[in-house]
Amino acid sequence: MNRTSILSDPEIGNKAEAFEAFDDIPTNPNLNRTIGDVINARYGRRDVLRGFLGVSATTALFGTSALVAPRQAAAAPDSRYKFKELAWGNDETHHIADGYDADMLLRWGDPITTDAPEFDVMNQTAAAQLKQFGYNNDYVGFWPLNDEGTRGVLCVNHEYTNEEVMFPGLGRQDNQDFAGMTPELIDIEMAAHGGTVVEIARGEDGKWALVRDSRLNRRITPLDTEMTFSGPAAGHDRMKTNADPDGMTVIGTVNNCAGGMTPWGTYLMAEENFHGYFWTDVLDAEGKPDLSAHLDAASLKRYGVPGLWYAWGRFHDRWNIDKEPNEPNRWGWIVEVDPMDPTATPVKHTALGRFRHEGAETTVSPDGRLVVYSGDDNRFDYLYKYVSTGTLSDDRAANSALLSDGTLYVARFDEDGSITWMPLVHGTGPLTAANGFVSQADVLIDTRLAADALGATPMDRPEDVQPRGDGTAYVMLTNNTRRKADQVNAANPRAESSFGHIIEIKEAGGDHAATSGTWSILVKCGDPSVAEVGAQWNPETSENGWFGSPDNCAFDADGRLWISTDQGGSWGKTGKSDGLYALETEGALRGHSQLFFRCPVGGELCGPYFTNNGETLFLAVQHPGTDGTKDLKGFERESVFEDPATRWPDFDPAMPPRPSVVVVTRKGGGKIAV
Repeated sequence: MNRTSILSDPEIGNKAEAFEAFDDIPTNPNLNRTIGDVINARYGRRDVLRGFLGVSATTALFGTSALVAPRQAAAAPDSRYKFKELAWGNDETHHIADGYDADMLLRWGDPITTDAPEFDVMNQTAAAQLKQFGYNNDYVGFWPLNDEGTRGVLCVNHEYTNEEVMFPGLGRQDNQDFAGMTPELIDIEMAAHGGTVVEIARGEDGKWALVRDSRLNRRITPLDTEMTFSGPAAGHDRMKTNADPDGMTVIGTVNNCAGGMTPWGTYLMAEENFHGYFWTDVLDAEGKPDLSAHLDAASLKRYGVPGLWYAWGRFHDRWNIDKEPNEPNRWGWIVEVDPMDPTATPVKHTALGRFRHEGAETTVSPDGRLVVYSGDDNRFDYLYKYVSTGTLSDDRAANSALLSDGTLYVARFDEDGSITWMPLVHGTGPLTAANGFVSQADVLIDTRLAADALGATPMDRPEDVQPRGDGTAYVMLTNNTRRKADQVNAANPRAESSFGHIIEIKEAGGDHAATSGTWSILVKCGDPSVAEVGAQWNPETSENGWFGSPDNCAFDADGRLWISTDQGGSWGKTGKSDGLYALETEGALRGHSQLFFRCPVGGELCGPYFTNNGETLFLAVQHPGTDGTKDLKGFERESVFEDPATRWPDFDPAMPPRPSVVVVTRKGGGKIAV
C-alpha cells in the first residue's frame, strides 16, 4: 500500500522543505483563544486585520517618529551596534559586514578525534561518521576552559539529515517511500544526528581551530549513545519497552534544534521534531497511519506520531510504534550532557516536559533558582518555562539535580498586556485522573494535552526564547500561515503571517521565577514598504535591515540582542537569504535592525553564540544548497548531490554542500560591533 503524506506534494523539493510543511500543520485542537485573538483584543480588531498596530500602540513601542514611513537609509549614528550594514541578497556563498572575518571552523565530515578517518564523501560509513562532525549543525554553545577565554569546549547540535545532497546517486527518498534507503545508509544518517563536543583553541594569529587530540572530543548520537532518565516520568510504565523493561535507559537523541548552556557548564540538547522519526506498517485505506488500535492514540495524534520522515523503523524496532508502542514517550525531552566528562551518561530530564522543544535557555532568579525557557515549535502551540525547587550552588552534581525537581509552567497571554504562568502540576485544576492524568508522570509525558486542558495561549510557532538578567525575555515567533482572520489576537497580530514577530516579556519584579508579568510586541517582521504585510519596525530601519521568520537569538557581552532567521523554502517571498541581524531593544532606536551576516542559498542560520569577552561569534549554517533553490535566479531547480545550487563552503566540484560552523572575529581584534 502506498504511503500518503505531505512528503508527496509536488511543490516540495526536498526533505528540509517537507519538514517546514509539516510544521505548518497544527496538531492543537484548542484554537478558541489563540495569541492572535489576544493581540486583536489588545490592539483593536480593525487595525490588526489591516495589519497595523493602532497609533497609541505604535507610539508606545517606537515613539512618535514611528508614524512616518520607514526610511531607506543607513543606521542612525547613535546605534549601539557599530558596523557598516551588509546589503541583502541571495547567492552561492556567505557574506559578512566589512571589517570582519568569517572562517570555517567545522564542516560536516571533518574528523574530530585522532583516530577518525578523513572524510570520504563517496565512501561514507557509520563507523567513520561516529568520529566525524555531524550533519545540519544547529545550536552552538561554548564554555571557556581558561581565564583568557582562548580555549574552550564547543557543543553543537545536529538536527537532521538531507539524503538528497548527502549521498551520491540517491536523490530525495521521503517522497518515494524510501526506495533507495538501506540499513547501511540509515545507520550513517543516525550517526550524523545528535551532537558534537570538541575542544577548540584560539592561536596567536587570532584564528580558532579544533584541538583534535583533546580527550573531550566526542559524538553523541541516536545510534550508540546510552542515556538515562530523571524526574517524575523516569521508570514509569509508559516509559518501558521490550528493550528497556525498567524504563530508565534509552539510546541517543534526535532532531536537536536549539539548546542551551547551564550556569555550571553543562550542555542542554532540545529534542524538537522527534515525531517525524517514527514508523508504522498499519495504514488506512488512504495510506495514512491508522492509530485506532493504539492505546495512546490521542497522545500520538496530539504529537503527530508517526511522522514517517525516515525509514529507520523498517530496520530498527524501536522506531516502529507497532513493535514498541511506548518508544515515542521516551523522546521530546531536554537532554543534559556534561562536556567536561566523556564518561558521564547524558540525562533526559522529564521534569522539563515533553514537547517539540525549541531551545532550553537558562537564567537564575534573584533567590538562586534555575529558570529554563522553551518554546514548542509548532503552529498554535505553547510557550513554557521551568523553575527549580532548589537553588544554585558550587556543587555541579547538585546543580544538575535542579533539573529534576521543579515546576513546569505554560504561558497564558491576556488582552490587557499581562502574562500568567500556569503550573503543570498533577491535581491542579483539570489535571486529574478523571481527565486522564493519573500522576505527574502523565502530566509531563502528555505536556501538550495538559497545557490544552489549562487553556494556554496557542502561539505562532514559538521558537527560541532568550532571557536577560533583568527579568526580560524575548520570544521568537517564526510565522503561522494557518492563522485565520478571526483568530488574530493581541500577541499574534496577523492572519496568514508569513514573517512572524518578536514578543518582549517583562517578568514581575524583574524575577524570571515569577508567575506573572507583562508582554508587548517588539517588532512585526516582513517588508515595511508593503502595506498588506503589516510589518512594524523602527523607521530608521533600512531596506537591508528588515527580516522575516525570526528563529534563534542571543545576547552579546554587552547585552545587545542578535537574531538569526529561518525562512525555509519561503525565502523567495523576501528575496533575502537567511542571516544574522542586530536588533535594538531600548531607547529611541527600539525596533531598529541591521543585517550583519547572510547565508549561502538554501541555508539556515543557527547559533548564534558569543564568547564572554565579546570578541568571537560562533554561527552555524545548516542545509546549505537545499531550501527554495527553485527561486535562485539562474539555477531554478531542486538540488541533489550531483547538481547542488551551491557547493559551499569548499566549492570543490567533487564535494556537495556541507553544513558548517563559522567563527566570526573582527579584523585586527576587539569586540564585535563595538
